[in-house]
Amino acid sequence: MEQLFGPRGACAGCWCMYWRRTNAEYKKNQGEGNRRAMKSLIERGIVPGILAYDGDTPIGWCSVAPREQFVRFETSRTLKPIDAQPVWSIACLFVAKGYRRKGISAQLLEAAAAYARSQGAKILEGYPRDPSKQEADPFLWTGTVPAFVKAGFTEMARPSETRAIMRRELRRK
Repeated sequence: MEQLFGPRGACAGCWCMYWRRTNAEYKKNQGEGNRRAMKSLIERGIVPGILAYDGDTPIGWCSVAPREQFVRFETSRTLKPIDAQPVWSIACLFVAKGYRRKGISAQLLEAAAAYARSQGAKILEGYPRDPSKQEADPFLWTGTVPAFVKAGFTEMARPSETRAIMRRELRRK
């Protein structure tokens, strides 16, 4: 993960802790504090997501876990639960620069679905952007609607012009 995210922690010291912390905690710990918090999760045996590799090189990351692990969702105006069903959430997708626009996000979403299913999840939910204009890659860190559609997700709600709530039912194979 450190190799993939680089010394800055992917996006300005996030270390994929944005959704896992309150706004105050996140800002206070941006950078090294967030890196330590992610490392602590892993050391405690919490699986915060999955990595994609090209050989030995990490090329992608997908944060996937039960929704309740992402505390910031509780205060989000646009990402409120759409019903009372227990869901797993995909909070972040990160693909290394040289691998973007090659279908890696959809492959990560497929792998996230397989992982969540193996952990007993019945519904997997994501919150991708559907940009009406071209956006820089760093602003697409929750994924894009086309990648989710390619991975078998269905749009369930549109809380804003550019944000969708998408779901995929996870049936046992």
